[in-house]
Amino acid sequence: MCTLLIFISLACLPLSFCRYSPTWESLDSRPLPAWYDQSKIGIFLHWGVFSVPSFHGEWFWDDWLTAKDPDVVQFVASTESPQFTYPAYAPRFKAEFFNATQWVELFALSGAKYVVPTSKHHEGFALWNSTRIGSTFQWNAMDVGPHRDLIGEISRAVKASSGLHLGMYHSLFEWYNAEYVQDRSNNWTTREFAASKTIPELYDLVNQYQPELIWSDGDWEAPASYWQSQEFLAWLVNDSPVADTVVYNDRFGGGDDSTLCRHGSFYTCADRFLPGKLLTHKWENAFTLDTVSWGYRRNAVLSDYLTSQQLVITVIQTVALGGNALINIGPRADGSIDPIFSDRLLSLGTWLGVNGEAIYETTPWSTQNETTQGSSVWYTQRTGGIVYAMFFPWPSTNATTLTLHAPAPLANTSAEFIVGMGGRCVELEWTPLPGGGGGGMVITLPRFPPGGAPSDIAWAIKLQALGPR
Repeated sequence: MCTLLIFISLACLPLSFCRYSPTWESLDSRPLPAWYDQSKIGIFLHWGVFSVPSFHGEWFWDDWLTAKDPDVVQFVASTESPQFTYPAYAPRFKAEFFNATQWVELFALSGAKYVVPTSKHHEGFALWNSTRIGSTFQWNAMDVGPHRDLIGEISRAVKASSGLHLGMYHSLFEWYNAEYVQDRSNNWTTREFAASKTIPELYDLVNQYQPELIWSDGDWEAPASYWQSQEFLAWLVNDSPVADTVVYNDRFGGGDDSTLCRHGSFYTCADRFLPGKLLTHKWENAFTLDTVSWGYRRNAVLSDYLTSQQLVITVIQTVALGGNALINIGPRADGSIDPIFSDRLLSLGTWLGVNGEAIYETTPWSTQNETTQGSSVWYTQRTGGIVYAMFFPWPSTNATTLTLHAPAPLANTSAEFIVGMGGRCVELEWTPLPGGGGGGMVITLPRFPPGGAPSDIAWAIKLQALGPR
């Protein structure tokens, strides 16, 4: 029989009927809200003061001040005065071309189902009115730079768009906040920074904007007990405005008892995480279109970016292995999105417009992938016994057939080539694989006129009424 990987439990639904204690054992028992696994694709946004120099990446400040990266040191020396300090970039973060509605329209066209903006990165600059929590550290987009609630504008645009869910990235730590530096020097025996800034910020973001996903980061130095992560997460899933639907990642504490790849609604494990095998816990592959950086870089060259084909293939592989794909772009400091990011996202949206039924609301099949005739084949399935075989490139030597070894066809098995939006398919002929012992099938591929194929990246065959393997 096929082995199904099911991430959603019916033991305690709706989730509001459950109460979770501030322990990892209790929190880890919470079922994954269905929307997240069904969505498959999200958009990540790394945007902040680091977008002003737009050189080297989002770790620019730390690379300059602490790591003393020679490229960054030389860049600052050649572009700024000797007395220059990093916070002086903030007034140049104007966001004058930022239009949240236009952003969200692009994300919807990409086929994404959730959006995760950076509310605050490790530099500490907040993209919302963080002084509302009583902090005296008035370094945010309301007080400096654009003088706008950028997170509020993104949140409203996402929620006004049908079918999109709002997430929120938030860094627990800040490189050069004096209170954090002091707590670290005290070996986490004091909690001034966590108590006065980080945790109040998280509560404020959830209460004000009601994101359904918390993407925490900056977790690797201090333990979860310093952040009181379990207490916050218990409130999040019990009493917050999004208690029934919220999900959160695995970056809530470091040190010897790290939560990474151990505790969370979904695991991230590492940046650009693609495990190559099926995992027993829901996971996410957060990766960048600019393969060098999460933040925008003015000096990027074309070869630094994923091609449209690489993007689609990464999404296929991620989903077939049970993960979600969180695709990162870095907007410019002026609030515009570089055309190459738009091009890649729209290419993905075009492909999903044809083949989305093989991606959304699917689960991994008993076989995740195989290689045949020079093609890589990746499988997904959905309820009703439907299996999808997504393959790339086209079989070698201009073959007219595709041999699949994993499926076990029956006399009434059907094979259809997905050719258009709304599930339009072309029925395909097939024969049992000779000598396959009841397993495998040889499928006759359709002939398309020049330029008439539904894609030049990857294709999907829909299989129904297969037998067990």
